[in-house]
Amino acid sequence: MAWQPSPESLSTLAACLKDSLSGFDKAAQKQAEIMLTQAKSSPDINNYLIYLFSTESPPNGLQCSDQDYFLVRSAAAIMLKNNIKAGSRQIPESSLALIKMAIPMGLQDKSAQIRNYSGNIATEMIRRGGLMSWPELLPELLKMIGNETGQVSNETQEGAMTAMAKICEDNTKMLERELNGERPLNFLLPKLIQATKSPLPKVRAQALTAINVFAPRKSQAMLNSIDDLLQHLFALATDSNNDVRRQVCRAFVQLIEARPDKIQPHLSGLVDYILTQQQSDDEDLACDAAEFFLAIGEHDHLWQSLNPFISKIIPVLLQCMVYNAEDIALLGGASDDEDEEDLEQDIKPQFAKKASTRQVNGDSSADPAQNGNAYEKLANMDDDLEEGEIDDFEDGDDANPDERWTLRKCSAAALDVFARDFRRPVFESILPYLTKNLKHEDWPYREAAVLALGAVAEGCLDIVTPHLPELVPYLISLLNDTEPVVRQITCWTLGRYSSWAADLVDPAHKQAYFEPMMEGILTKMLDNNKKVQEAGASAFAHLEEKAGKRLEPYSLPIIQQFVKCFKKYKDRNMFILYDCVQTLAENIGPVLARPDLVNELMPALIDRWTKVTDQSRELFPLLECLSYVAMALNDAFTPYAQPIFVRCVNIIHQNLEASLALANNPTLDVPDKDFLVTSLDLLSAIIQALDPAKSSKLVQESQPAFFELLTFCMEDPSDEVRQSAYALLGDCAKYVFEQLEPSLPNIFSALLKQLDLDSILDEDIDNGFGVVNNACWSAGEIALRHKSNMNPYVPELFRRFIDIITNQGIPKGVTENAAIALGRLGLGNGELLAPHLANFAEEFLSSMDEVDPSDEKATAFRGFTSIVEKNPMAMEKSLLHFFTAIARYRDLKLRSETKSGLHDDFQKVGILIKTDDDMEKDLC
Repeated sequence: MAWQPSPESLSTLAACLKDSLSGFDKAAQKQAEIMLTQAKSSPDINNYLIYLFSTESPPNGLQCSDQDYFLVRSAAAIMLKNNIKAGSRQIPESSLALIKMAIPMGLQDKSAQIRNYSGNIATEMIRRGGLMSWPELLPELLKMIGNETGQVSNETQEGAMTAMAKICEDNTKMLERELNGERPLNFLLPKLIQATKSPLPKVRAQALTAINVFAPRKSQAMLNSIDDLLQHLFALATDSNNDVRRQVCRAFVQLIEARPDKIQPHLSGLVDYILTQQQSDDEDLACDAAEFFLAIGEHDHLWQSLNPFISKIIPVLLQCMVYNAEDIALLGGASDDEDEEDLEQDIKPQFAKKASTRQVNGDSSADPAQNGNAYEKLANMDDDLEEGEIDDFEDGDDANPDERWTLRKCSAAALDVFARDFRRPVFESILPYLTKNLKHEDWPYREAAVLALGAVAEGCLDIVTPHLPELVPYLISLLNDTEPVVRQITCWTLGRYSSWAADLVDPAHKQAYFEPMMEGILTKMLDNNKKVQEAGASAFAHLEEKAGKRLEPYSLPIIQQFVKCFKKYKDRNMFILYDCVQTLAENIGPVLARPDLVNELMPALIDRWTKVTDQSRELFPLLECLSYVAMALNDAFTPYAQPIFVRCVNIIHQNLEASLALANNPTLDVPDKDFLVTSLDLLSAIIQALDPAKSSKLVQESQPAFFELLTFCMEDPSDEVRQSAYALLGDCAKYVFEQLEPSLPNIFSALLKQLDLDSILDEDIDNGFGVVNNACWSAGEIALRHKSNMNPYVPELFRRFIDIITNQGIPKGVTENAAIALGRLGLGNGELLAPHLANFAEEFLSSMDEVDPSDEKATAFRGFTSIVEKNPMAMEKSLLHFFTAIARYRDLKLRSETKSGLHDDFQKVGILIKTDDDMEKDLC
């Protein structure tokens, strides 16, 4: 007998599903989420979800309105998809069979959103189970799309094509991979190209969407079909539907990188076509068209072919950089809003910055902040919502043109790229526009001209320089423009030219241009409009990077202005203010430890520190800022260190406890790992900054035990947490080794597992290598101090380091750190490694060739020479390479004790090798 739901259970589940999407009654929503979590343990839960999702009208006995029932169906679909995502293998075969029956029905539903949900569930089934788990799906979808019977409704064709596009997007590699001797894409791609001839615009557009997933990938299927695809693209270029033309533009953009040889012969016609589409009234179509010029300008070779068309392209880019009428209505005449509190949705989600990786010279590196990029694409911060799913913040920031990627920003970005490509011809093309519009009475044209001037700053600086003595004072005057949007873009443009002003040598020129520029931007940080404040702070952070140590004479007034900002700023701008402080600390370094500067800055930071709660996301930029400040102040940070250190330890402890509680009770909130990352990074900074005796005391007095918490972090599932944890471990080895030493048995248990390359997942390989890099570095720092006590760990560490330095797929930085750690193992353990010397000497020397001279390299060579001393004959095949390395070091002016000691080691081992060589000759 076919499965049938219990009416009572069905009614209860429907009520919970409806309440789970309620944005009005948070208590009911939370209770519903708890009940739904508990319901997951029922073996029939997915059957009930399928039943509700696939039944168009409320079943008998279910009392709810059509609107509420739609919410129930939507929630059932989302929960079903998430159940498949979380554990498709645990779903009974009978339930999977029901899903496979329900999806084709869902694709025929009257509601477009339900059809979208059906496609999302289908793609999740394929993603988790593979194509062979549902071999009938793709052929069935293709039959619907092609309307082979002539009886398939338009809605069903559209639903099937949308599902197919989603499957292609989410399972790209699976479709390209060989399966039973064939690659599914070889069969599928021609069918998708054929579908672009459908009489239904949505099917044509979605077919192109699916094709565009594969266009940038150099698969055999794309190679076979490229000419056919191009013919169809050219035919579709004049399609009456804007969405179709959007996808045509996207296809040409994808092919720039994948098949520039196919774009080159048609470039003249394509330029005209793209320019026409870029001037469309449809903003989305125009923006996708503008991406073509951005992509081609960034191509290594193809950009040169645009030279004959520059005079055509630049005027259109400039025209598209003016705010449109809708944006002007939203932005124009913005009021002074400095006293208005920020709404929660106005504050961008904050994430801990990617943890730094430790380099062989002991420094750390992270992606540099892109301050003040007026056309920077916003990071995609949505969660796992698919097309058609409900997002509470759907209509939030997109209403504001400053918060989304627009035609204006894309055109400005393309102008920036062209300026770097072509330089003088671009500036000559925009000069008449600047002359006409920089002083235009209508602010949108004035603003666009300032944006254009800023966009060409990097590429045309040398050409613009003669004009800057006239332009910069005018730009500074625009900082007082009545229109906040003009003041905002002027801050950005001045920031882009701050390198010119900072590099001025003549004191009179500095006084005439650099100081007014700096003062003007600093003043705008306290503008009465919050957007201008943000632009001013962002521009000043950019100026700080360009000016560097040259800001030292102005550090007091700068910090005094920052302190005023701390008192005035609302939540959103506080984040960029932290960036200003940390950038200043990074650039002026120890100067920040001057008592007058410390007395100005630290009370403001500590005031924020006491006001921000342990649960606030503002803690991320604040902790990061304090890390830079601590490193700059060094021991002058001591008065503030103890409470900050204790709080970081407590935050880590609370977060780890929350993770343990979650494992036992899945209804609890998932703890945010970014609190761990930023706290670990700040602990690293404090340990490095303070006198070692003071750092040791903080570690020793830590409650809970410091290294117990650190070991837990080293085994955390999150790559970012482990990367920061191993960075902290290495710093502890360098500065508080005496406290670390008793915990090393537990530490090495975790560390050896981390050095196993098999533990790195393919889908997160970059982050995985970041963790391995820091693990290698920290192991080397421990080996340097633990010497012969490393004995129990040497055999396995040796194997792990050899695996890394002999693997061609490992990033260079990781290989270098592994080689240094391997060399340092020889300090006190030469006799253990000597028997293997012949097998790794060449790989070690090759890895070390890439490392710049440093104390780290010197200590690694000292360890290596210690191994060579124990088995000099093993160097026979690598002797020339070894002596070349020695010669390089002898040519350097070595001053440190480590490097001087290395000279003695080289001399000693050289004598040994020569002696062994002479003995061998005598025996012969």
